[in-house]
Amino acid sequence: MGDLTERQQEWAATMGGHRGGGLRRAHADSGAVVGVVTPLGRAAREDAEEALLAPGATRARGAGNRAVDERPDPMRTCFERDRDRILHGTTAFRRLAGKTQVFVFPEDHQRTRLTHALEVAQVATGIARACRLNVALTEAIALGHDCGHGPFGHASEDAFTPYVPGGYDHAVWGADVVLAPLNLCTETLDGIRNHSWSRPAPSTPEGEVVSWADRIAYVCHDFEDAVRAGIVTPAMLPEAVLGRCGERRSRQLGAFIAGVVDATTGTGEVGMAEPLADALAAFRAFNYERIYMRRASVAQGEIVERVLRALVEFYADRPNAMPPRELAGTGHSSEGSEAGSPQALREAVTYVAGMTDRFAFAQAMAHLGWDPASLPAGVDVGH
Repeated sequence: MGDLTERQQEWAATMGGHRGGGLRRAHADSGAVVGVVTPLGRAAREDAEEALLAPGATRARGAGNRAVDERPDPMRTCFERDRDRILHGTTAFRRLAGKTQVFVFPEDHQRTRLTHALEVAQVATGIARACRLNVALTEAIALGHDCGHGPFGHASEDAFTPYVPGGYDHAVWGADVVLAPLNLCTETLDGIRNHSWSRPAPSTPEGEVVSWADRIAYVCHDFEDAVRAGIVTPAMLPEAVLGRCGERRSRQLGAFIAGVVDATTGTGEVGMAEPLADALAAFRAFNYERIYMRRASVAQGEIVERVLRALVEFYADRPNAMPPRELAGTGHSSEGSEAGSPQALREAVTYVAGMTDRFAFAQAMAHLGWDPASLPAGVDVGH
């Protein structure tokens, strides 16, 4: 302790907590009192859902409907366990921090795929709470909805599609491949698999809320990021958006969230009234034209596709260059796949899809000889 500063010694002294009254407390002057209560376990909170939730809301039941049966948790509902597993049990969620939302290698204040997922969860749970839906299920779907995204966002779907029967869809891949080892409830996986508007409707109202929350969140925050990047200005927004939602993200989010809540609680169906929905559609169309499809984005997407396809083909031809992983639901390892086989190709897609932007570019430089000057700028991929 002699080499520590006074501040470091004070901090180290709190490692074991503070004694008092036969307890350890987090603070020396702790005074919080809750009263002696009976713990509110899972079964009691499931009973409370019957009184609190809307008639059509999804109820938690025991261990949940899972591919592999489990014993119920004594404290957490099945959907709370799903949320926790996504947060703590998969590297795919954490890697979203290194994957593109709109801007490759974003600046400090621009969104990553992870911050997008967190904003979707906030929007979705706000709607679910107001509509008396299952908040834990909603949050689990929202946090997991983009875990199937490859590096560089939607450009990876175009890159991987030639190698996946039926095409690569991040929603389906996330539910059926990436998150399969977590043994999540079928309702959670269904919401993740079908959150995209191009997919069939989710089977639960919570899943449909996440579908709306996803679009609301990305339309608003992608525009804000583009404004900060100098690509667009608020004055450029269509009048349908400015008139109903204003220029600032806080007002835009508030309008769209209230629109879903008002329509859902008023009609009993998850949706948004036509005039406001038209404004959201106009907002998305504006972003698509001015942000997602601008010349620089298209050119960057073409580079990304070439990089990712080259990586898939490299690893499919050299499967032992990939780290072995357990194949979901089989108990077998991917190690030893035959070069060029369908299994090796699928494992190559799985491996490359799991990469962060930085790691994918580093692999392209290390294994394929890509010139760093030919890759999108923004970060030293060698560190």
